[in-house]
Amino acid sequence: MLDNSYLSFSGGKDSTVLHYLLDVALPENKIPRVFINTGIEYNSVVAFVKQIQKNDNRIVVIQPSKNIKETLEIYGYPFKSKEYSQRLAYWKAGHRADYMIKWANGEKFISCPKKLRYQLEESFTLNVSDKCCTKLKKEPAFFWSKENNRPIAITGMRKEEGGNRKTMSCITTKNDKVVKFHPLAPIPELWEDWFVKKYKIELCELYYPPYNFTRTGCKGCPFAIDIQKELDVMEKYLPAEKKQCELIWKPVYDEYRKIGYRLNNK
Repeated sequence: MLDNSYLSFSGGKDSTVLHYLLDVALPENKIPRVFINTGIEYNSVVAFVKQIQKNDNRIVVIQPSKNIKETLEIYGYPFKSKEYSQRLAYWKAGHRADYMIKWANGEKFISCPKKLRYQLEESFTLNVSDKCCTKLKKEPAFFWSKENNRPIAITGMRKEEGGNRKTMSCITTKNDKVVKFHPLAPIPELWEDWFVKKYKIELCELYYPPYNFTRTGCKGCPFAIDIQKELDVMEKYLPAEKKQCELIWKPVYDEYRKIGYRLNNK
């Protein structure tokens, strides 16, 4: 695994813990730490990664082929969740399989919420899809791994984060080959905090006061359930980045505010 893997390094708490944990478990390993600068990473996260890079040549910074503005205009905006965005995109493309009809009519356990069913109508023209993460993160990582012959991605994903990760295993395979390794899958945050304290690990400044972030993914991402809280913190301490989010995600934010969904109607 040392020669055919890389660490998917986001600069967040989980991947930072894993960055140091790999060195504890595998001293002097040469596993690359690949950071994808999508253009919507927090400035503090980018600075944090570049600071580590100064003393660690295993940090590799790559970028997607298209910027965030082009990506959203071409492939669509994220709305509510990845599953919802994917289903809505299918519906708009004319897919009417039985499971899609049940989803649209609310006949499935996981169905289109009543509050959002107006988006199934032709009058709703916002281009929605789940491809944002794929184009900005998954594809650049895939191409880099292929070019560098490192097919196994090591990630810091944990089951405790919830969602689809609740049922994830430590290893993901494809055609009987390991493609992803999730060593932190069963690890609780309590253990992470202990590890950080024991090894005196410095995290990105956003995890400390006055910010107190619990996640540092793409800033202002409409998929975030507590997006209003995130924007409130940005408004107070990171106003320029808050303004950037309002511009990038404007069509989605406008829709959220119009229907009173996740964002306050200011």
